[in-house]
Amino acid sequence: MPTIYDIAKRAGVSAATVSRVFNGRPDVSPRTREKIERIAREMGYQPNAVARGLATKRSMTIGVFFQDHVNSGLRHPFFHDVLAAFKDVVGTYGYDLLFFASNAEDGGPEGFAARARHRDVDGVLLVGVPRTDPALPAMVQSDIPCMSIDLDLLGPRAGYLSSDNIGGARQAVCHLYEKGHRTIGFVGDRYGTKPGHDRLLGYQQTLMELGLPFRQDWILPGDFTEESGYRAGEMYLALEDPPTAVFCAGDMMAIGMMRCLADHGLVVGRDVSIVGFDDIAVARYVTPGLTTIRQNKEEMGTQAAKALVSLIESPQTAPPVLTIATELVERGTVAILR
Repeated sequence: MPTIYDIAKRAGVSAATVSRVFNGRPDVSPRTREKIERIAREMGYQPNAVARGLATKRSMTIGVFFQDHVNSGLRHPFFHDVLAAFKDVVGTYGYDLLFFASNAEDGGPEGFAARARHRDVDGVLLVGVPRTDPALPAMVQSDIPCMSIDLDLLGPRAGYLSSDNIGGARQAVCHLYEKGHRTIGFVGDRYGTKPGHDRLLGYQQTLMELGLPFRQDWILPGDFTEESGYRAGEMYLALEDPPTAVFCAGDMMAIGMMRCLADHGLVVGRDVSIVGFDDIAVARYVTPGLTTIRQNKEEMGTQAAKALVSLIESPQTAPPVLTIATELVERGTVAILR
């Protein structure tokens, strides 16, 4: 393995100059910096992470707190895709990820901020954390750079990112309206999560704008799992006056409801219409293909990564609030009513 002395000798500079380049110091000319970096690549040099951390006062690690109230873990397609994109981007900046192995609802016995300091991570990503977690205030008010996904946190060093959940719900309801549906139900988590709350809010607002009826018995509970979608399907079948269409606030719930209705002899896309939210990979393979609202999961992971790295490396950066646009994907689960 080549050393900084080998690179310095080949570049005709001092070892101190090479060290300043790898530690991100500004007092090196662009021409010299480019030359040293080119030679390092040619020689296959890899900076020592421990030494670099001592020089920069960074551990070059980002802590990920992942909590999941439905216990699907990283296997859930939405979380998997977002975190995969996040990992790829922070990796290009030289950061590794440290996953905190706790799904406790209170963030563990010490809370997010204390555990992040104990592990000396440079920043924190929060995913799937409920709004009610008592450890959140300490995290938000700390000086640790933090980004959360689908959780509206904003503090001195904390920002957040989410899809346009209200706008996506509007797209779903308007699509059903354009296909002739005037009675539209909802399946989802009402208040426990930001996505669930915002999608319900978008659904309600759009019904009001279109002059469509809003009925409490058409609001069916779901926790983003396929099993809760199946239970919602059973509740739908028990309604005396069911709506012709249902907007499910997550694809897994929509798929569960489709399975329930099929088990009872109904044809989705003919007898009942369903629109989901997420556009997970399996949505295109179920029969019929699920009409849904696509979240740009790769863009969410990418933008969260860039924002967190900016908070870490530029302390003067203001914590951002980022919203990623959604897109309607039309397949086969919506009937045209005339």
